[in-house]
Amino acid sequence: MKKRFVSVLFCTAVMMFSLSAWGAQTETGSAAETETEPEAGAVTSDRDTFFQVSLLQGLTFGDYYGSVSVKDLKLKGDIGLGTFDGLDGELIMLDGSVYKAKGDGTVELVDDTEMIPFCGITFLDEDETWSVENIETYDDLLGILNQKVEENGINRFYAARIAGRFSEMNVRSEYAQEEPYMPLAKVLETDQTFFDYSDIDGTIVALYCPPYMSDLNASGWHLHFISDDKTKGGHVLGLHIEKADIALDLTDSFEMKLPDNDMFSGFDLTIDQSEDIKKVETDVDRK
Repeated sequence: MKKRFVSVLFCTAVMMFSLSAWGAQTETGSAAETETEPEAGAVTSDRDTFFQVSLLQGLTFGDYYGSVSVKDLKLKGDIGLGTFDGLDGELIMLDGSVYKAKGDGTVELVDDTEMIPFCGITFLDEDETWSVENIETYDDLLGILNQKVEENGINRFYAARIAGRFSEMNVRSEYAQEEPYMPLAKVLETDQTFFDYSDIDGTIVALYCPPYMSDLNASGWHLHFISDDKTKGGHVLGLHIEKADIALDLTDSFEMKLPDNDMFSGFDLTIDQSEDIKKVETDVDRK
């Protein structure tokens, strides 16, 4: 297992985070003047950093304005999940490519110019790998992943790639929104779509946030799926795994880029959104 240094920065107030600068910075002083500038396109993030754009709580309030391009996002990781400008479908990043699972059930490879309002990504460096068979439910899979979290530490970040054959795969997406934007829970009352697939080969991208992240993201695991032929995908709601190979990455650093828009700046982020987050993370409202 590779060496790691814990560098998660956390304060009780959201806006007190020590945020790393997005892109190259210009420093003052003689020491900075002697540093060599990174080459264009060079990766500036530590590979063991969980990078997040905005807060999930900002997204649930209705901030769907993209603030980071896919091109810049690729400098921060090669695996992750999120959504797109205007809430236009589910984002799946796999092996450095970014895919959009749209509300109509189609999937497309995304151009580097697309803008992202919310996501979480990292570089997947395999710390543990193992195989599973006949995992009957979503909760059974979470039990396996959570066991690894218990063994390695609940206060770390984790990414997992789960590639294999799925007897059942239940996913959802949503249609793109128009201004003025409604809160996410309200959008999902009318504009989310569900898709059920059988005997499908593909990959689940899974990210874990520790419990103390509950004011910035949904704590626990969040799963998105994409088929091997890149034609089906979405936010995972249910599954049955016939067999799969799992790769797990442990990550001990956190970096966040806040959006720069009037809507986000005016939110009262002290409001408890736990019920709305539970609603948007599960299929409790599926009809």
